[in-house]
Amino acid sequence: MLWQRLPSLSLSNRMNGNVQRNIIIAPKRIVCLSAEAADWLWRIGAWERVVGTTAFFKSLPNVAPKPRISGFSTAQFDEIADLHPDLIITFSDVQAPLAAELMRRGFAVLATNQRTLEEIEATLALLGRIVGCEAEAEGWLSEFRQRLNPVEELQFRPRIYFEEWNEPLIAGIAWVSELIERAGGEDIFADLRSKRAASERVVSSEEVCRRNPEVIFASWCGRAVRIQDIRARQGWEELLAVREHQVYEIDGGDILQPGFRLVHGYERIKQCLDSYSPSSSNAD
Repeated sequence: MLWQRLPSLSLSNRMNGNVQRNIIIAPKRIVCLSAEAADWLWRIGAWERVVGTTAFFKSLPNVAPKPRISGFSTAQFDEIADLHPDLIITFSDVQAPLAAELMRRGFAVLATNQRTLEEIEATLALLGRIVGCEAEAEGWLSEFRQRLNPVEELQFRPRIYFEEWNEPLIAGIAWVSELIERAGGEDIFADLRSKRAASERVVSSEEVCRRNPEVIFASWCGRAVRIQDIRARQGWEELLAVREHQVYEIDGGDILQPGFRLVHGYERIKQCLDSYSPSSSNAD
């Protein structure tokens, strides 16, 4: 894995002619433009180093809030500068323009673009190393792996459509597809799993109808899902998922942010599938 191939974060220090190594230089003022990074730093004990976060990071109970200095594709550059960060963390190709502009302004930027569960785990381990909290990170990663274990003793795998966006229709990113399969479902657009950009996962309403999902999950990237709008789409009244009232929303923070909170999205998927049983009309 990536984190296992990374060199130690250390510098050499010369004192009285002797070389001392493994002096950790960890950032002390971190801005998180992605919510999962802020959540992870809080979990592993580095919250006091976070000086600013994206507005998409949900405030934690009994935890001092930090200034909100960005959306997802936008940022307040002057406010970020006022925080004097020594590291800014971004995520995904969507934030690439922000990362580029911040680097032009002289800031140190860590830009990640994880798409699979394996890449997510590697990125979380990397963040733990960067802030010198490797042991704490490994503890949380152990729980992360355990809680994402695949379900066993499956009698059937319902066909599932995950909708990441509604205008245009965008199927789920790779890690969502992986979670669906671990939970016991069959992603009807698993063939798009290798497509890293959202623009490559655009699907047509007609193709969704042709693949006829038995369950639909939706999470619209920061917007509330309108279940009735999904049910009312032309031709969708014949979908098994719509006929059997198997259309669900999953909180974006629990399924679209590539961090520890994916365990909650996974539990939501499993909960919905546990209560699902195929009707006689699903025999086809």
